[in-house]
Amino acid sequence: MRKSTTTTLLALALGLAGMNAHAALVRIACGATGQELELCKQSADEWAKKTGNEVQVVSTPNDSNERLALYQQILGSGSDKVDVLQIDVVWSGLLASHLIDLKPYSKGVEKDHFPSIIANNTVGGKLVGIPWFTDAGLLYYRKDLLEKYNLKPPQTWDDLATDAKKVQDGERAAGNDKMWGFVFQGRAYEGLTCDALEWITSYKGGAIVERDGKVSINNPGAIKAIDTIAKWMGNIVPKAALNYGEEEARGVFQSGNAVFMRNWPYAWALAQKDESPVKGKVGIMALPKGGADGRNAATLGGWQLAVSKYSKNAKAAADLAMYLTSQPVQKMRAISGAYNPTLPALYKDPDVLKANPFMGDLYTTFTSAVPRPSTVTASKYNQVSNQFWNATHDVLSGNGDAAAAYKQLEQSLKRLAPSGTWK
Repeated sequence: MRKSTTTTLLALALGLAGMNAHAALVRIACGATGQELELCKQSADEWAKKTGNEVQVVSTPNDSNERLALYQQILGSGSDKVDVLQIDVVWSGLLASHLIDLKPYSKGVEKDHFPSIIANNTVGGKLVGIPWFTDAGLLYYRKDLLEKYNLKPPQTWDDLATDAKKVQDGERAAGNDKMWGFVFQGRAYEGLTCDALEWITSYKGGAIVERDGKVSINNPGAIKAIDTIAKWMGNIVPKAALNYGEEEARGVFQSGNAVFMRNWPYAWALAQKDESPVKGKVGIMALPKGGADGRNAATLGGWQLAVSKYSKNAKAAADLAMYLTSQPVQKMRAISGAYNPTLPALYKDPDVLKANPFMGDLYTTFTSAVPRPSTVTASKYNQVSNQFWNATHDVLSGNGDAAAAYKQLEQSLKRLAPSGTWK
């Protein structure tokens, strides 16, 4: 019986000895946010035992920007050091030329996944990624504290600001000087693009770049959204949030020091663990509207598994990808780690709903999540997102207002696609 081992790209580059010559060696790069790495290793071990192959789990950076840069370096050099890659929903088009078509290995299972996610992973007729789990931004709240202060879950961002200040001040007066009203992903990285797109869309501020290729970021709704959040910095949001990723925000909330938190579904399972200070005290809901005439908006997230075209064991790698994204594994991951399945059937599974009631309650939130403009901006999406998160971070940091920042951003983005056509 063989088992997987966690290793680093450096170790792989130096070469690995002692492998069974009759077993295919498959190296998979998994994420490590929350329980990702643990559950990836667990299921990879199962596949190795079932098939008699070897699996090595390659560690990669948690920061999605750093992970993408690493992937581009590996794939750009034609390296065979990684066979299966966990890729973001916005990377399919960007990395497609380096990935194999999974259709010959899928046996038609793509029809069982959400059609929109399969479409997102189909580039030039090739299925370059098989969906593993989907994501949408959610609002976590301390239901015990809202009850204590006779408050209801907020319906608008203004409601959230008012409630956050009331509870924050009350708890600080009661002795918890570490309490904050709201935490989110504020570091200058892809996570801030996700958060800010939710704020902007909730105020009917467009999608940064529209489906027809038009740059739309410089508009009253977008400006109001970001200026609103900027006013909260140092007031109900710690200034340290300007350097928070998912785990930093979760750390503050789960330690009992925040009233509200924006994060992905994975944080639910961790908040419910026995050692969690907030176990049994957390509620989860759709993110608030941008005013009474606004809308609830959640950015579409999620990760897929793809196989490098430089792999020397593509058949085994594809088999591993199909196993890890299969219904039994997705069900286990949903129950153990609150990772949202990409298979609609599992949203009716009683075991999944018992572990994660919100998956049923917020089903439409996941199926109607707002995509980032990665399809329309194609190979230039990374530049678009980078400029967007930096402009937004500047405003949140107090370096000017959204009107000036987004006017400049609009001009810069138009220079990326002078004719309005993105390639």
